Amino acid sequence: MQTEPFLYALAAVLVIVGLLGTILPALPGIPLVFAGLLLAAWVDGFVHVGPLTLALLALLTVLSFLVDFWATAMGAKRVGASRKALAGAVIGTFVGIFFGIPGIFVGPFAGAMAGELLHRRRLDAPALGEATRVGLGTWIGVAVAVALKLMLAFAMIGVFALAWWAGR
Repeated sequence: MQTEPFLYALAAVLVIVGLLGTILPALPGIPLVFAGLLLAAWVDGFVHVGPLTLALLALLTVLSFLVDFWATAMGAKRVGASRKALAGAVIGTFVGIFFGIPGIFVGPFAGAMAGELLHRRRLDAPALGEATRVGLGTWIGVAVAVALKLMLAFAMIGVFALAWWAGR
């Protein structure tokens, strides 16, 4: 039995799941995209995609981690989020996964808002307004990070495709 078609199919599945993982925080999106592209290059014996292209793809994978932290932190920092708000955003993101697509969007916002309210230790109108602002700012940072990671993932696929068709 030939294993090449199976391995190419597995590579494609890794890339597709990786693309989903750029949106769903429970999956390591960009690393899965990289793993799929690396597997496809390996199956081909690195004939079409060589070490320079793979090094560039690895660099883009590392860059995705920096983008993720930077965009989320900048969104939170711009609105003065506390550490508890950031922790709440992370927890809210993971809890939100269990509530489908709406939970993915509401989770980080609600978690950051709850964390900020815990930080302020009061539940009056000004604290609630500030917590809402922090939740929104943190959510915007998360959304920017997702958008940037999606762009990186598609750039990686484009670089791989270009190298594949160029022959190296």
